[in-house]
Amino acid sequence: MIESEGRCRMHDVAEPQAGPGEVLVTVRHIGMCGSDLNTFKGLNPLVTLPRIPGHEIGGEIAAVGPDVPAEYAVGKRVIVVPYTSCGHCTSCRRGRVNACKTNRTLGVQQNGGLAERIALPHGKLILNDTLAPRHLALVEPLSVGFHAVARGRVTEQDRVVVIGCGMIGMGAVAGAVARGAEVIAVDVSRAKTEMALKYGARHAIDASAENVQERVEALTGGDGADVVIEAVGLPATFTQSIDLACFSGRVVYVGYAKEQVSYKTQLFNLKELDIMGSRNATAEDFRSVIQYLETLEHAPDDLISKVFPFSEADQALPYWDSERASTIKVLIEV
Repeated sequence: MIESEGRCRMHDVAEPQAGPGEVLVTVRHIGMCGSDLNTFKGLNPLVTLPRIPGHEIGGEIAAVGPDVPAEYAVGKRVIVVPYTSCGHCTSCRRGRVNACKTNRTLGVQQNGGLAERIALPHGKLILNDTLAPRHLALVEPLSVGFHAVARGRVTEQDRVVVIGCGMIGMGAVAGAVARGAEVIAVDVSRAKTEMALKYGARHAIDASAENVQERVEALTGGDGADVVIEAVGLPATFTQSIDLACFSGRVVYVGYAKEQVSYKTQLFNLKELDIMGSRNATAEDFRSVIQYLETLEHAPDDLISKVFPFSEADQALPYWDSERASTIKVLIEV
């Protein structure tokens, strides 16, 4: 549990029970997300403390409550969809339930899955017995990147710049490559851009050592990128995205800045840009990532930077905070 800014500690909590329509899930693996790290650092305005973190969950069914379909059988492995939807707001009425006005993501607006067991509605579980157990926890964060790619309407004709090659950015790289796009990966960490190249990026730019705009212009014949996906969440990368986009290009913000961003807005009009936000992921995004991982030529274990046993879970976020440059994904094995 994150008790206060910079402080994590193990706690005993009440044993959950599966109610009507619910399934009791034994958590096997859980990934720590950037939102969890921001909560730990006191930078997540959506969270009140104390909070049990974690929404990237892979597990197996331990028990079922009444009124649960038979396919949700004890022992089946599951991926958790950690968002809620009200069914009534404008987003829900339009079928975009990932952007529900009153969404309460596990580990953010409500306690998360960093526990031995958690009870969830059966409709929030995706059955999967084909992926390796630890890879189930990779599906949700990669899906967020895939969703950003879908928001950007990426096609095989596009040149796509992905700014930030953490786990969400890696999902955007993989999702854009899967659609046949030419991807340019940008990060201040060479280890992360090298990983992006392994997952199909055509080019990599070390933002700590190179002029990003000059390199993008050189790689695109002076045009700029058809699509820019921002997965960092800094004011500098928010404005940089506008500069890197071509005329009539698209910009997708999947990161979000914690500070105000100041723009020279004439480029919005002169370039006639499509500027889009991207939030969470849809069931279709989850299915796309599962298919991607099931057909990947190599196991995605290289995306997992470090695994902590559950007994040392309180050390995971402090470790990540101290090793951000080299860390893509921290996983906890329960």
